[in-house]
Amino acid sequence: MTINLTVSPSFPNERITDWYIFNTWLQRALNLPIHLELYDSFGAQRAAIAAGKVDLIYANPFDASLLVREKGFQAIARPEGQPDEMVIVTAADHPANEIPDLKPGTRVACSEDPCVNTVGRILLEPANLGTDNTVELRRETYIQVARAIMRGEADVGFLPVEAFEALSSLVKRDLRILVTSQLHVIHHVFLVGPALHERAEEIAALLTGMHETEKGRGILEALGAHRWQAVHQEDVEFMIDIISTLTQ
Repeated sequence: MTINLTVSPSFPNERITDWYIFNTWLQRALNLPIHLELYDSFGAQRAAIAAGKVDLIYANPFDASLLVREKGFQAIARPEGQPDEMVIVTAADHPANEIPDLKPGTRVACSEDPCVNTVGRILLEPANLGTDNTVELRRETYIQVARAIMRGEADVGFLPVEAFEALSSLVKRDLRILVTSQLHVIHHVFLVGPALHERAEEIAALLTGMHETEKGRGILEALGAHRWQAVHQEDVEFMIDIISTLTQ
């Protein structure tokens, strides 16, 4: 039986090759036929999840909630380090200096990432801005979100901190951060589906020990991480509760 692995579409495009290298490493370590399928949108990935075509996934916090609560997935590891945070950015010469300066009719550029968009909408609340008095401009990638602001097509954009930091210095020079989220408890997580529950501990041990070899460290660094750390069920449930509260 072939095992299907996928990764949240929120990762930078330049890491596509690195995820294939990770997949090859995981196949050999587990002696399992693992197929990596990368989807170009959150909608396409959720359709695959609904169709039962995903067995392993590195998921964003929003999808992790669905997978754990409704699909029987088990969270086993997450990257060590800072939690997932996001920023609202504007053009460097935009008249708004802080969120309350934004006015009704503000044009918002964003991707399809539900977690980033949910947090972004919450951060706009001090300006009394919601979906009813803003114009939402969807873009396929975060670089396109940044370009929409630089070209004057949008007033603000929603970006994960990691995506903002990955922008070139020339792009960041033309942008300005209005606000950064400070949720502290939301993370991407690696999840194992029901078909692999009996090997969940083995997979968790592989991931959390990955940094102990030179090859493992190299793969992790290419993916923007230093090491995996174990995830405890109570931490996952707490994160899911936070996500549920944010989306109500």
